[in-house]
Amino acid sequence: MNARQRLRFLFLEPFFGGSHADFALGLAQHSRHKIEISSLPARFWKWRMRGAALHFFRKAGKDLSGFDGLIVGNLMSLADFKALAGSACPPVLVYFHENQLTYPLAPGEAMDYQFGFTDITTALCAQRILFNSCTHQKSFFEAIGSFIGRMPEYRPKWAVEEIRKKSGVLYPGCRFPAVGLPPEKRQGPPLVIWNHRWEFDKNPDEFFAALYAAAQRGIDFRVALLGENFQFVPKPFLAAKEKLGEKIVQYGFVEDRQKYFEWLSKGHVAVSTALQENFGISVVEALRFGCLPLLPERLSYPEILPRQFASEFLYNDFDDLVEKLCKLLANPVGHGQTRKALSLAMAAHSWENRIAEYDAVLEELVSQKP
Repeated sequence: MNARQRLRFLFLEPFFGGSHADFALGLAQHSRHKIEISSLPARFWKWRMRGAALHFFRKAGKDLSGFDGLIVGNLMSLADFKALAGSACPPVLVYFHENQLTYPLAPGEAMDYQFGFTDITTALCAQRILFNSCTHQKSFFEAIGSFIGRMPEYRPKWAVEEIRKKSGVLYPGCRFPAVGLPPEKRQGPPLVIWNHRWEFDKNPDEFFAALYAAAQRGIDFRVALLGENFQFVPKPFLAAKEKLGEKIVQYGFVEDRQKYFEWLSKGHVAVSTALQENFGISVVEALRFGCLPLLPERLSYPEILPRQFASEFLYNDFDDLVEKLCKLLANPVGHGQTRKALSLAMAAHSWENRIAEYDAVLEELVSQKP
C-alpha cells in the first residue's frame, strides 16, 4: 500500500452517544483517511447488541466494495454482521469502550450471559481489537476465563489466546485543543463539576451524599450537573434538585461543546464516584480546562492521572472523599501550578496528538486484506 494513499472506512456505531459518539466523531474529523459514520441513537443498548447487525447489513452491508475496512463499536454482534455480509466484508477493527463480562449490573438485574458471548464472538471475528485503556484490557482477560468456565462442557478456552494475540490498547482521542493553558479561576464560591452520564454505574448517590456532607459543614459551593441523560432523570438527581436548590447553577446536558467547555473552565473541582469507568473522557476534559480532580483509587483513574498527583486527588473510601472534597472547597484559591500541570498532561490525549497512532493501526488493518 502506498504510504500516502487515502483509504476509505465505514464506521458502524450502534450506540451513538456519550464517549461512543465522541470517539467516532473525533476519529472521522482528524484522520487523514476518509471515515464515514453510520449510527443508531444511544438507547436500548441490549437491543442494539441483539439487532443492530441486521440494521447495518440492510443499510450498508450489501455494498461494501468501496471500503478498505470497517470500524465497529463494541455494542453490536460482528459475527451476525459478517455472516450476513459474507466475503464482501473488508477487514474489521473493533473498539471496545466497555464489555459485558465486567460491566456492573443495575440493581435487581440478573446477568444475561448472551451479551458476554456476543463480546467474545465479536472479538473472534475482528481482525484487530483495541481497548481504551490497559485497565480495561486487563479486566477483560481476567474475566473471560471464568466466564467461559461457567459453561457445563465443551468450553472454548482456545478463544482467550485467539483474542489476546490481536488485541491492543490505544487511548481515545479527546476533542479539545492540543495547545493552550486553562484560564484563571473566577472568584466566588467554588464550582463542583459533575460531567458524567446520569446513570447508576456512575454512582450519583455517593456523589450527592458527599455534597450534602460538605453543605452540613457550612461550606459554600455551587454545582454544575452536566453529562448526558438518555431516557429518564434518575431519582438521586431529582432529590438533589430539591436539597441543593440554588447551589445548582446548571442542571442538564450542555449539547454545545463550546458552552460545555466554558462550564469546565469555571469549575474548581471535578468529582467522580464511578463504579465503572474504562477510560474517563469526561475527567480528562475537566482537567484539560483547569479543574482539579477528585477520583476513586480504582478503575482506570490511577492509570490516567499522573502518578505525582495520586495521593492528593485519589480517594480510597467515602470518608476520604468527603474529607478531601471539603478541604478543596474550603480553600479554593491557589493550586494554579497544579492546574496547569494537569492540563498540560491531559493535552497528550487531544486528537491532534493521538491521530497518527490510529492512522497507523488503520493502515496496518488494511494490509491484512486478502
